[in-house]
Amino acid sequence: MIRTLQQDSRFMKIVFIVIISLATITMVITLVPGIFDNAEVNDASVFATVHEPGFFGRFGSGTPIKMTDVNQLAARQLQQQRLPDFLMPYVTQRAGQALVQRAILKNEADRLHLQVSDDDLRQELETGPFAQYLFPNGKYIGDEGYMNFVQSAFQISRSDFESQVKSDMEISRLQALITGGASVSDKAVREAYMADGTKVKFDYAVISSDDLAKTINPSDADLQKFFEQSKARYATAMPETRKIEYVAFDASNLPGGKPQVTDAEVQAYYNQHLDQYEVKDQVKTRHILIAVPAGADAKADATAKAKAQDVLKQIKAGGNFAELAKKYSDDPGSKDQGGELPMMPAAGLDPAYAKAALALAPGQTSDLVRSQFGYHIIQTEQKETAHTKPLSEVKAEIVPVLEQQKAGAAEQGFATTLAADAKKNGLDKAAASRGLHVVTTDYVGKDGVIAGLADGAALLTQAFVTTKDAAPAAVTTGDGYAVFQVVDVKPAHAPDFADYKQHILDDYREQQVPALLSTQLNKLADRAKALGDLRKAAAEMNVPVKTSDLVGKDAQVPDLGAMSGPGASAFTLAKGAISGPINAGRVGVVLTVLDKQEPTPEDVQKNFDKTREQLLAAQDDEIFRVYVGNLMEQYQKSGAIRYAKGSQTQPSLPSGS
Repeated sequence: MIRTLQQDSRFMKIVFIVIISLATITMVITLVPGIFDNAEVNDASVFATVHEPGFFGRFGSGTPIKMTDVNQLAARQLQQQRLPDFLMPYVTQRAGQALVQRAILKNEADRLHLQVSDDDLRQELETGPFAQYLFPNGKYIGDEGYMNFVQSAFQISRSDFESQVKSDMEISRLQALITGGASVSDKAVREAYMADGTKVKFDYAVISSDDLAKTINPSDADLQKFFEQSKARYATAMPETRKIEYVAFDASNLPGGKPQVTDAEVQAYYNQHLDQYEVKDQVKTRHILIAVPAGADAKADATAKAKAQDVLKQIKAGGNFAELAKKYSDDPGSKDQGGELPMMPAAGLDPAYAKAALALAPGQTSDLVRSQFGYHIIQTEQKETAHTKPLSEVKAEIVPVLEQQKAGAAEQGFATTLAADAKKNGLDKAAASRGLHVVTTDYVGKDGVIAGLADGAALLTQAFVTTKDAAPAAVTTGDGYAVFQVVDVKPAHAPDFADYKQHILDDYREQQVPALLSTQLNKLADRAKALGDLRKAAAEMNVPVKTSDLVGKDAQVPDLGAMSGPGASAFTLAKGAISGPINAGRVGVVLTVLDKQEPTPEDVQKNFDKTREQLLAAQDDEIFRVYVGNLMEQYQKSGAIRYAKGSQTQPSLPSGS
């Protein structure tokens, strides 16, 4: 081997060069992290890039998780979950991580050759959850209808929609592959249903933390000692307060009075906002719906149509439309009102329904109209065709808007002038020269109230970020403006014991209650078991006893809360047994079972298959959750997930959240 290496061979030189080059590249990649990452981590349009794990995965372009997709998903989640706007940074992080996880799962599905073909996609669209929208009654709605549905429902293109559906199908195939070996024994199914199907009725003695707190009455000496030991806790218990001088005014104080609006200004505003005064096609109707379920076959459709034709025949023979609607209509939202619907924009109605309703004159009744919901008989009561409201009709709406705009601008200008004058000559002189008066508040906290202002929140917010004796500043007050300055500041400080005694007592009680609750609960449980009688033990300790209904694990019981929580121990007790102490937060409970009803063998057998499906679904979810967790860890450890700078910065929660 050594002699071979010693040979002066051109071939051997090439081999050495290749070996040394590969070694050098490997060392650079290993010892210089991120050498290939700079473009990815500095791209503000990308949340993260997901690569294949392993050495060669570093050389690929990877799958970028675009910020536009992250922000769109976050906005939908915020709206769907009705979360406040200040949580958007957290929702955005969660959405980004979800899309990273989705990209990783897609990688794994591709690696395992679980790709979805175009034929697979079409089959899914025809038979899956989107079939009722794209193939109602088995009939394709057409390419234009398809694109309109995707755009209105998801605000994305058709190709993006189909790509997402394919990805969903691949991930579903991956989950089925990973969880395919899951099984649940017959014994586990029976035990699960026995546990979930059991119901109990019980007496329960309730010890309240609030009641216990009232029994804790320390001496002043004990409270004083607690206060001294808690100096750090009370060091800033009295919040910072500030004394403020301000001058307030509204439109009535403006030089020349409240600004007036001219006809020319009204006309100009109207011309600039014509789109606001456009009225779309609207129609007020009654209808009778004979419903056809989504996916119904031709026989069911024909049956519904025949029924609708019979009702139409009765109407044409002089039948009362409203009474027939109450009797026959399948629309639960309108049948009790005789089929009557409010005036509605035609664009918000089923296209076939809207077209038929607008074609009728008020008072006329249609023939049968087929919509996505079934067969309608429509009676138009009132309609309004698209038009633009004339200026004469909307002038009364425009004038107050312009008055407010002009007054606001004038007030802002006046406030700026007043603040500048106050800075130069002092607030008192600036106010007096304009017939205004300076008001001095008492010391007020950041969350306080300024009695003389309609809304003092902006003033207080600004005052607490302004230094003492800083130049006067202008802020809005809800119905005008104020110019203010801070004249004194009292920093946050510890309270006097005497003034804060009640708060200190409340804190002392809160500190003592948990131990006292535990002691009393144990005492009650021990005494009840010794006597074999919960009610007698509770009476000795002056503890109230309540009786539950016959409840299952899905029930809520007053004081005890959800029976799937601490109270679940009731289901494990035999009839007549007494529980140990149950701590349910602010209350403690000891209970005794009065009645216990367990499912019969027939009940178990009847619900056997459903219970097995539920257990398998739960087991599948857990198996896949663990798989996904391990997969994410593998990708992270191998450096296959490259986050852009700042994309993983955890935002701070607003105070008080």
